[in-house]
Formats: sequence, structure tokens, C-alpha cells
Amino acid sequence: MTRVAGMAAWASFPAMAAILFAGTAGRGASGGADPSPQASGLQGQAGPQAMRVYVGTYTGARSKGIYQLRLDLASGSLTAPEVAGEMANPSFLAIHPGRRFLYAVSEVRGPAGRTDGSVVAFAVAPDTGSLTLLNRQPSGGAGPCHVSVDKEGRNALAANYGSGSVCVLPIGEDGRLAEATAVIQHEGSGPDPRRQKGPHAHSIHLDPAGRFALAADLGLDKILVYRFDPARGALAANDPAAASVAPGGGPRHLAFHPNGRFVFVINEMGCTVTAFRYDARRGALSEVQTASTLPADYRGANSTAEVQVHPGGRFLYGSNRGHDSIAVFAVNGETGTLTPLGHQSTMGKTPRNFGIDPTGTFLLAANQNSDTLVVFRIDPQTGSLRPTGAVADVPSPVCVKFMPIPKRPA
Repeated sequence: MTRVAGMAAWASFPAMAAILFAGTAGRGASGGADPSPQASGLQGQAGPQAMRVYVGTYTGARSKGIYQLRLDLASGSLTAPEVAGEMANPSFLAIHPGRRFLYAVSEVRGPAGRTDGSVVAFAVAPDTGSLTLLNRQPSGGAGPCHVSVDKEGRNALAANYGSGSVCVLPIGEDGRLAEATAVIQHEGSGPDPRRQKGPHAHSIHLDPAGRFALAADLGLDKILVYRFDPARGALAANDPAAASVAPGGGPRHLAFHPNGRFVFVINEMGCTVTAFRYDARRGALSEVQTASTLPADYRGANSTAEVQVHPGGRFLYGSNRGHDSIAVFAVNGETGTLTPLGHQSTMGKTPRNFGIDPTGTFLLAANQNSDTLVVFRIDPQTGSLRPTGAVADVPSPVCVKFMPIPKRPA
């Protein structure tokens, strides 16, 4: 394994990009055909000219819940935000694969020892995108902060940060959530007495095949791996049961490479990204490299948040809160190694989350503490980010999800 430091600034990006991508025009990271959005994404289909953007928020004096906007895929412009559905602290969202339903955690923090978190189900109006409450179910823990849905749309999986547990909630044909069929409580602690006295499950993701669930636990410095049975909504400890990051790293979110062979974990406390090779047969992770998300000369406070791989597989992005930037990396699709390319300011404060639209054309940064959603165009050859000038005022935005809007017949 290797560990590399961040690059100093965006100023060095053009030279680095020229070296990395010389002679690679028309070829992907793994040496195959160009996996550009136009070639492999939704943009190459006859369908959407726009994306519906759902934004989860922390509610309070200004925010009422989940907001929606419309992203134009040609210009990168945004419509004004409007409330899609009201609820308390929808800090993370997941869209059903059938696009008829949306699920949100309600990150309500109760007294210590309480297990009062919940996951909320909504029906999506196909014409307007507005949300109608279906039901809610307890998440089996406190402070739920992440939710995902399996590829068949049969189960929602949630992570409870406050109590350090994960759960599975079956989804009915009508989109409603049933009571949890699995709740697993993590045990242990990490070296930081302030942040890691106990477990803090921060996310749970299914692998591309839907056979294993990977849960990043900030309190344990581990990615716990579970065998997943979608028919029964069951989780069982895998063998091997977990992979570790550096002590005090604090793993938060993770992203799979499109080829399914690598997993990238962003470490909130360590301000790093760890690349793992993934054995899909065994559900096993082996570390390849850990890279800093910060410039080498940065000395201020910082924590990381979101990590995503571009749909084409050539670039990885991670958000810095404090440095208030998106770190950009080139991804080697054969080895999983990362090369830092530089940083782009998010033009706001505390980018807790961001989203890359399914066509790979735009990145939308959610600046929690400046109440803005900022649009950047992604250069398909270099991975660099360029502001489009589109900025929407959304109160306390903390999650960004996309739903294609089909092209209307002429």
C-alpha cells in the first residue's frame, strides 16, 4: 500500500493533466472504449433533457424539509427551489430504482440511549415531482444519517450514527416501509476519546451485485461487511467481517468504481481517501492506497464528507469542510490507485454533500453553512470543475439526489 499527500493548488492541474492524459484520448481508465457520459450515460439516450434534483436539509427556522429543483442538462441552469415534502431533518435521501418512491432518514437527535430515529417513505408525483407521505418506520437506533435502497427496490438499508447500528426495512409494492427485519448493533471504540468513544455507523452501501452490504463506522475505524439476503431482508456478518482504515481516520462514506473492482472510502477525521481492492466473490477489501484530500500547505481545520466516482470511472471527487473545496483525483481503473489533481472551491461554506448527475456532466455542491447549491460543469477529459454561474438558495442543504425527467414527445 502507498500513502500520498495532496497537491498544493489548482495552478498545477494543467501540467499534471497533460502528463496523465497524454495519448489517452478516446480511451477509458482501463484502456477500453471511451466511457464518456455521451457514450455510456443517460445523455446518450433519447430521454432526459433535464434532471429533477432533490435536496435533503437540516430543518429549522428556514428549511421545511425536502426541496426540489430542475437542472437543465444543456446549460447547467437551475430553477428556483420549492418544497417537495415536509419533514424533520431529512439529512440523507435515496430514490427507489423504479423512481416512484423516495426515502429519507429523519435525523432527530434524542437523549443518550434513545433509539428514536426513523426512515420516511414518500410517493413521487411523476408530473410535478412533489412528494406524498406514505409512512415512516423506526430505524432501530438513534440519529440515522444514511439510507440506501437495493437494486430490486425490495429493501431500504439505514445507518444510525448516534447509536452505531444498521438496519434493513422491507419495501412493499406500494412503496411503504415495513418494520425492520434486521438491526445490528456495532460494538467497540476508536483512539479518539472525543469522537470515537463508541460506534458511529455513518453509511451503508450495497455492492454492485447486491450480495454484500458495506457499513462505514466512524467510531470503529472500520468498514464492516455483511452478507445480504434481499428476500428475507437479512444481514449476517461476513468472513472476513471488516476492513480497517488508519487509526483515528473516521470512515464516513464510500463509493464503488463502475468496474466493481475497487471501493473508495472517505475518512472524515483523517481527511483522506482510502482505495481498496474489492473481491466481489468473498466480499473482502484489501487496501491499495491512502491519499490526502487537502493541499500539502493547508494548515486549517477540516473534515471530509462525501465521495463519488464519476460515471466514466476516470475521476474521483471528495468534499472538504473547512478548506471548503472539492478534491479531484484521477483513478487508474486497472490498479485502483489515485493521483491528486487539485481542488475546486465550492464557492460556499461547509460542503457536506455533493451530487454528480447520472450523465456525468455536472457536479452540484451543497454548501450547508452558506445555504447554497452551486453547479459546476465537469470537463470529461481532465475531470476539472468549472462554475456555470448557477447558484440556488437552499436552506441548510446536506444531500443531493437526481431523478431523470423524460423527454416529452414532440
